[in-house]
Amino acid sequence: MEWQGWFTLGLCVAVLVTLISTRIGPHLVMIGALTILSATGILSSSDALSGFSNSGLITVAGMFVVAAGMHASGAIDLLVNTLLGKPTTPRAALNRMFWPVAFLSSFLNNTPVVATMIPAIYSWSRKIGISPSKLMIPLSYAAILGGTVTLIGTSTNLIVNGQYQALTGGPGFSLFSITAVGIPVAIVGFLYMWLFFPKLLPDRTQGQAFSNLREFTLEVSIAPDGPLVGKTIEQAGLRHLQRVYLIEIERNGIILTVVTADEVLQGEDRLVFAGDTDAISDLLRIKGIVPSAEEGQTQTFAERHPERRLVEAVVSPHCTAVGYAIRDARFRARYGAAVLAVARHGERIKGNLGSITLQAGDTLLLEARPAFVTRQRYNKDFLLINDLNTEAPRHERAYVAWMILLGVITAASFEVITMLNAALIGGGLMILAGCCTANQAERSLDLKVIITIAASFSLGMALEKTGVAKFLAENIVDLSGGTPWLLLILTYITISLLTEVITNNAAALLMLPIVLEITEKADLNNIPFVFAIMMAASASFATPLGYQTNMMVYGPGEYRFTDFLKAGVPMNIVAGIVTITVLLIGWPLTK
Repeated sequence: MEWQGWFTLGLCVAVLVTLISTRIGPHLVMIGALTILSATGILSSSDALSGFSNSGLITVAGMFVVAAGMHASGAIDLLVNTLLGKPTTPRAALNRMFWPVAFLSSFLNNTPVVATMIPAIYSWSRKIGISPSKLMIPLSYAAILGGTVTLIGTSTNLIVNGQYQALTGGPGFSLFSITAVGIPVAIVGFLYMWLFFPKLLPDRTQGQAFSNLREFTLEVSIAPDGPLVGKTIEQAGLRHLQRVYLIEIERNGIILTVVTADEVLQGEDRLVFAGDTDAISDLLRIKGIVPSAEEGQTQTFAERHPERRLVEAVVSPHCTAVGYAIRDARFRARYGAAVLAVARHGERIKGNLGSITLQAGDTLLLEARPAFVTRQRYNKDFLLINDLNTEAPRHERAYVAWMILLGVITAASFEVITMLNAALIGGGLMILAGCCTANQAERSLDLKVIITIAASFSLGMALEKTGVAKFLAENIVDLSGGTPWLLLILTYITISLLTEVITNNAAALLMLPIVLEITEKADLNNIPFVFAIMMAASASFATPLGYQTNMMVYGPGEYRFTDFLKAGVPMNIVAGIVTITVLLIGWPLTK
């Protein structure tokens, strides 16, 4: 190798050490490496920036928007509410949760799927009396396993396919090319979780997440033409809510203080609940529930608008509404926000919401537009303590979102159009059909992930162009004696270990050019090796660092690092054994 090759190899080692030993963001590390490669002339500017125009990366971005439409329209809630039910044991709950999550993750990027499912599973776990710590790691693992089933299930598969096309000039892989590997791994992974996780995972029911709850009073209305009209309290699912309970119903000026489960709901009923913020967030996602309208107000504000969000705010001594009842202060007209709940000194205030007289220091749960949040940063009426960013789902668009997703899958499956075009068209249709707003689509794009992936391409390209990949491949082939099955196992283990300490996308992009050189040098079929890269980079269970969804459930599940080691190391081994077995049986390793 010339100096460029040794420099690139040293840079790769420096990148790996930095990612493992520091807290510097992977996107910053990768952008730094890209800058060095471009500035030293090792890569031309077009090569260094080629990752930003790679079809795999743009497909990932398009699928983020498709996932945003599924979330904002309540389409995911529709599936979850239909299938989860009321299991009574952790094993039954795991069985109910795994299949819908794995199915969704097969066709949507698993990161937004898990982001959407965390509050739903957290709320569901409270309803069925099972600790969230029994379900949060399985939620992440179900999404990871589901993501391995198709090419669009995870960003790793898409960007490996994109770089494979760039390096080989070949057509790449179809949507279900990897399904024959992914499905056996998902099934065996589920069986392992079902058998052992109820014992392996901790029960932290009494953790901090259940202490020091602020309790609010919440008033909502039944939409006059909504699906809850004519249903009983029990049928509407309002009787057994956890951490929020129905206090009274106001109907035509009459207060019903003792509400039985058989009470039939009527349009424009006002329902008064008590509960905490998290539970209220769950309640407001129920189709047919709207904010109560004030006396004399039109119903326009009572209609749910997707751009609104939940904001937690404290009333300041300077607020002009202090000393007035909420209804008398005409709060909505004055501030452009609806008071959904009130707490004082950490406890709920009894009585009708509109008649509560505001005091300085009261904590309000408001439904407001983004302009309210911006305005209160400069005004002194309220102190914003938490922008919950919980927007009302567009339930009427849920079926439209499902049709768009199924259309994307069908078009890509039968290769009517490319996966890139299917993702872009699907994302555009989600916005045009009103399943999500342009702002929601924009917020769904995780720029740090996109930048990390795009910049990682430059390192992979440098390894290939400077001869480092060929140099390493020759030495690895010599070390293994050219034994095909041993090379396949070494490939899987190397990427699996790298994925646990750096990002899965970076591990895959660094190793792909080396693995392609190995298969070329040893005259082997590269397809099973590429599939091994996809599976090993995705099947990351042993630490919360290796995969983003693991980190996302770390807090809600109140886990410790050792919890992932106990549950994840065996899962890594199981996934590896199944993957390698299926590849050895299903694909010839030699050309």
